[in-house]
Amino acid sequence: MQKALITGASRGIGRAIAEKLKDEYELYLICRNNLNLMSDLPGKHYSGDVGNHSFIKDVFEDIADLDLLINNAGTAYFDIVQNITPDKWDEVIRTNLTSVYNTSRLAASLMVPRHSGRIINISSVWGLYGASCESAYSAAKGGVNAFTKSLAKELAPSGIAVNALALGVIDTDMNKHFSDPEREDLIDQIPIGRMGTPEEAAEAVYLLSKMPLYLTGQIIAMDGGWF
Repeated sequence: MQKALITGASRGIGRAIAEKLKDEYELYLICRNNLNLMSDLPGKHYSGDVGNHSFIKDVFEDIADLDLLINNAGTAYFDIVQNITPDKWDEVIRTNLTSVYNTSRLAASLMVPRHSGRIINISSVWGLYGASCESAYSAAKGGVNAFTKSLAKELAPSGIAVNALALGVIDTDMNKHFSDPEREDLIDQIPIGRMGTPEEAAEAVYLLSKMPLYLTGQIIAMDGGWF
């Protein structure tokens, strides 16, 4: 059975991806601090800070080979830039961007000798276009997009595809801070007329994992026609 590592796997999109892959892959699932939410999922479970390289290195001690890496862990922060403290900035960048470096670095060490593997990074349309009052999140996801394109060029000669899925508004806990009027206004801007679901994002990740190697280095937007 092939092996897949998913970060941010306890809730929302990560959870939906784990559900989608569980019958085809041996799973390694990472969450920040909600191990109990993954107790019904198969595979090995880990809890820790994905932005901490030492923690990720310990996880990879359990992994002899890896076929699919899905970098899904993320956190959002909403405020004007003047109110973002240095510690909060570091937290957002570490969780959304440094984590992708941490896992990709170690995954590449396993994939390159085998000339096989796929890396899929969960990004955001805000990494493409920026969002007011989300400068830290937008910067981090923009970094994920640039990292994806760069790493794809490095790893393509070794038979490894690297792509990112830039999601629009998905109905997860990350977006629960919106009031009902704000949600309605947001949905009015989306041509398909609704938010996306975690299951739709998981389906896209699954299909992307099955695409030919020639599809690599792409930032694929999935936003209901928003942009």
